[in-house]
Formats: sequence, C-alpha cells, structure tokens
Amino acid sequence: MSYKDHFAEHLRIALLRALLDCPECKANDSILRDLVATVGLSATRDQVRGVIAWLSEQGLTRHTDLGGLYVATLTERGEDVAMGRATAPGVRRPTPRG
Repeated sequence: MSYKDHFAEHLRIALLRALLDCPECKANDSILRDLVATVGLSATRDQVRGVIAWLSEQGLTRHTDLGGLYVATLTERGEDVAMGRATAPGVRRPTPRG
C-alpha cells in the first residue's frame, strides 16, 4: 500500500473520531482540519473536504455546503466505525484510546 493510501485511511478515521468529540457529532471543515492536526495529521482544507465527501458517499457522515463551508455530521454507521464496532473498507480500524 502506498503512503497516499495509508494517509487517506488514517485521515478518514481521524475525522470520524474527531466528530465523536464535537457537539452533536457535527463540525465544519476548518475545525476538523485543526482537530486532525492535534493527532499529527497535516491536511489541507481541500483534503479534509475531499474526505468528508468520500465519507458521505460511504454513509459514514452527512455533509452540507453552506456557501463554501462544509459541515459534516456523523451518522450512526460512522459512529460504529469510529468506535471500532464496525469496519469500513478504506478506513483504518481505530486503536484503543489511551
């Protein structure tokens, strides 16, 4: 697997886990970019938006575009994947939080 593929899998689970900690499991792309940076993932806003769209296509999030600001909301399935209760192809399985 290439670095790009590994990074994408890590970014996807990091975004799902970040949404778990947000009020109403909802956040905009700017906040999510900052949150994934706290776990060592340096992602651009465009990368975060692309992953939000991909996660929505997989049924793990829903998102809306509010005039250039993406707002992502975790779905029930997305929560299951973020918590490690379910798996999704292309999303890294989470490790236990310490």
